[in-house]
Amino acid sequence: MSDFTTDKKAGHGEHYVRPFESEEIAFEELQDAAPSARFKLSVSGWIGAIIVSFWVFIGIFGPFLAPYHENDLPFPDDYSEYQAPKEGAFLGTDVEDRDVMSRIMYGAGRTIGIAFAGTVLAYFLGVVLGIGAAVAGPWVDMIVSRINDAFISLPTIMLGLVVVTAVGSSIPVLIVTAGLIYMTIVYRLARAIGMEIMVMDYVEAAKVRGEGIWWIVTKEIWPNAAMPLISDFGLRLIYVILFISSLSFLGMGVQPPQADWGLMVRENLGAFQTYGASLLPVVAPALAIATLTVGINLIVDDISAHAGGKLTKAM
Repeated sequence: MSDFTTDKKAGHGEHYVRPFESEEIAFEELQDAAPSARFKLSVSGWIGAIIVSFWVFIGIFGPFLAPYHENDLPFPDDYSEYQAPKEGAFLGTDVEDRDVMSRIMYGAGRTIGIAFAGTVLAYFLGVVLGIGAAVAGPWVDMIVSRINDAFISLPTIMLGLVVVTAVGSSIPVLIVTAGLIYMTIVYRLARAIGMEIMVMDYVEAAKVRGEGIWWIVTKEIWPNAAMPLISDFGLRLIYVILFISSLSFLGMGVQPPQADWGLMVRENLGAFQTYGASLLPVVAPALAIATLTVGINLIVDDISAHAGGKLTKAM
């Protein structure tokens, strides 16, 4: 009995396998899979990317580009609350006669930076604990999940207010608070995805081959769990932005005189009660929050639409 040999099939120019030196049985080689198409944003995705890129740029370079410091008074000789837009203050002034545009540019870095850092912390802790619980066994899964359920049952704003009231408000406290609160939601998602992947045939085959837990997590679970987790990251970032802004609006977030979009809305609510006052000190930071969240949502929707298609294959 001879070995399998490879030859050219007459008239076809394709490879085939000739078993037992017989040309009666031949199998053409499978064609290589076409390279995965690169993911491309749709029109709405590009709009979202432009909006988010604009605010990220402002968050990074805003303090260097702002016409004034966040607490400078552009018109010291003409002090007045809620001045209308004019030369030297294109968005007018706030309750303390500070330049609204400068404070928005300074506040962008704090609002986006705190929210992004809190979301990253939430995902690091949530994914590690969630996938760990999925692969560790039923007892570990039950204990960790019940503790997580106890925390997730508490309203996020109330829990945030309790924590900040107990330990004080600062940027590190806000980041850790947001990370721990939203970690509970990320944990449930990561655990559910991990549990689903653990019963797949390719994971069972890896166990039969003798692969260790670390190999299974890094080579089988994470590549298949990455796409839904990436999609949820954007949504979670939106929730954290709104959470931080809500705490600032309630006076428990970023503290004055530092600029923060939620704090700016709270500080300038008096513009609605002052006849003839400019409403931009309230509307402008509110629009900044709205446009940023809408931009992120457009990108997330675009990614989610490709979650089961080209982007998953590309990863």
